[in-house]
Amino acid sequence: MTGALVGIEKRFDLAGVVILAVVTAVGGGSVRDVVAGLVPPAALTDEIQLWLPVATGVLVFMAHHRLRTRRLLYLFDTLSLGLFAALGAQRGLDVGFGFIGTVFAGTVSGIGGGIIRDVLSGTVPGVMYRAGDFYATAAAAGAAITYLLAPVGTTPALIVGATVTIAIRAGSRIAGLNLPVPRTSE
Repeated sequence: MTGALVGIEKRFDLAGVVILAVVTAVGGGSVRDVVAGLVPPAALTDEIQLWLPVATGVLVFMAHHRLRTRRLLYLFDTLSLGLFAALGAQRGLDVGFGFIGTVFAGTVSGIGGGIIRDVLSGTVPGVMYRAGDFYATAAAAGAAITYLLAPVGTTPALIVGATVTIAIRAGSRIAGLNLPVPRTSE
């Protein structure tokens, strides 16, 4: 949904909105799968992963005038970040990655689609400069928790990992937290 909403904001045509919906939904997971040696990526072999964002893109295009774009974009972006970070970490565990590899898999799953969306829509990816909330940091923390809780069980690890990501992102926004940026001599 976030890809489609950005396409609407940028005034893309129907095809552009659907393309952004699809690459946002499957981009990060596809990068993760290729890094994990799972070729072709699951999104290309499990077509429901393509049909759902296509249908979502069309629906958002048709109903966009009824949507509060900014609030919905943040809400769905935060929820999908949590979900994809935890699921990506689980994929890393499934292929035998260690801690750092699993955190990388979860983080790239969470933020990869948004990076592709931003680049295609002509925006500097928010993970490069995001002020006012933690994004990649939240995804990495949720992926780390998913890894650490894996011995307890897959379902609890996924639920807690996704929840931690969502809580860190939302909490950092509420608190107005920022990561440090380099000081310039200007």
